Amino acid sequence: MARVEFFFDCSSPWTYLAFHRIEDVCTEAGADLVWRPILVGGVFNAVNESVYEQRSNPVPAKARYYVKDLRDWARDYGLEIGQPSVFPVNSVRAMRAAYVALDQGLLPAWARAVFESYWGDLDDISQPDVLRRIAGRVGLDADDLLERIERPEYKQRLRGATEELIERGGFGSPTLFVDGDDMYFGNDRLELVRHRLAR
Repeated sequence: MARVEFFFDCSSPWTYLAFHRIEDVCTEAGADLVWRPILVGGVFNAVNESVYEQRSNPVPAKARYYVKDLRDWARDYGLEIGQPSVFPVNSVRAMRAAYVALDQGLLPAWARAVFESYWGDLDDISQPDVLRRIAGRVGLDADDLLERIERPEYKQRLRGATEELIERGGFGSPTLFVDGDDMYFGNDRLELVRHRLAR
């Protein structure tokens, strides 16, 4: 059985697109899907600071096309992706909480609800009250979740996965690895992942 690791942060719209399809891709191929929550800001700070330069000095034509491209992908996938007033957002608590959800077998539901809350409802997912509402939607105890994400073990799990991605050559979200060392980056590489799994 092939193994697909999905390194992701819910603060990225392109990751939302890939998240929406990755389970189907793996199911069709009979591949084992391993969820790997990360903090993409930590990746950018360490190995991809050019992202910040592009944000502060965008190329106007490219920025206009970016908006169109994202809308086209979202329409094709049947998703609502808006423009949150808080962007970029501090997703550290939401991504630590992904490990709490993972431990309880609820990570896909948690991540989907975080994506929908941020990109669909345009909520600020850095806020505890927003995380509390999301927890209720997916069947997690909100008080327990908010307490756990401040524990050193959950901080370290998120930090460790982020550092591991950097060490393995990753530079953003989503990053996928097939069978350990075959890396793919971005939503638009899912077809390549599908072909790789078919081989």
